[in-house]
Amino acid sequence: MTDSIPPERLSTLLDAAAHIARTAGARILEVRRGGYDVAHKADASPLTTADLAAHAVIAERLAQLTPELPILSEESDPETHRRRREWRTYWLVDPLDGTRAFIRGDGEFSVNIALVHGSEPVLGVVHLPVDGRLWGAARGLGAWREAARRERIRTRNAPPVPTVIGSRMHGRPCLERFLERLGPHREIRMSSIAKACLVAEGSADLYPRFGPTSEWDTAAAQCIVEEAGGRLTDFRGCALRYNQRDSLENPPFLAFGDPRPAWLEQIAQVSARCLELPPAFPEP
Repeated sequence: MTDSIPPERLSTLLDAAAHIARTAGARILEVRRGGYDVAHKADASPLTTADLAAHAVIAERLAQLTPELPILSEESDPETHRRRREWRTYWLVDPLDGTRAFIRGDGEFSVNIALVHGSEPVLGVVHLPVDGRLWGAARGLGAWREAARRERIRTRNAPPVPTVIGSRMHGRPCLERFLERLGPHREIRMSSIAKACLVAEGSADLYPRFGPTSEWDTAAAQCIVEEAGGRLTDFRGCALRYNQRDSLENPPFLAFGDPRPAWLEQIAQVSARCLELPPAFPEP
């Protein structure tokens, strides 16, 4: 890979990544039907045999697709996590985003595959195995959603009463304060980063995230949101960047679709009051 990845190459990789995500999703559902075990990581987050099975599928298929590119997955070994700072272009993967939702038995979990070049996601796929929806995008090629068929998606201008999509559990106290200051709105609650994809397709207007996330949670969705016309930023209005710090943890962030100054100013004012930040968003 050179300083820029040709569009034709990105298009080929995007189609392949979408197929790999669907294959991993089918494996997750297979494990769920047959029964699975649950363990816990050092941070007490759950880890199931479905997470590991999806990781194995994705790692094997991506290695076959691009043997020259490293892969960083949530389930990669610690040594891989340490070596990542040497990479310029790599795959960033969450094999099963929303493990708690998977354990609860609902369908709000996803497979996330992103390609990061430099510090930016240039390709992203988010797949919901239970209902079959899949969102994809690549830098300069736009964004699309695929269910029964593939169709282009775009964000929308926020209506007078915007639709906010929030987490079911993570960061709820901060989110409640944010929503109170936002004013009239409609809220949808959902698990996994697919929330940001609803912003990308124009089904929602804003996704504020206060709870903890890691870089593999957001990279794919960020590419999709941006290619659909929106933005995914921290609460200062700066786009999230990847592989720049020792930590893989993200700051609190916002995914939003409306780029108009009045809407950005409203978000900036609410964010500033919630987190005591300067009320300003830089230009995209």
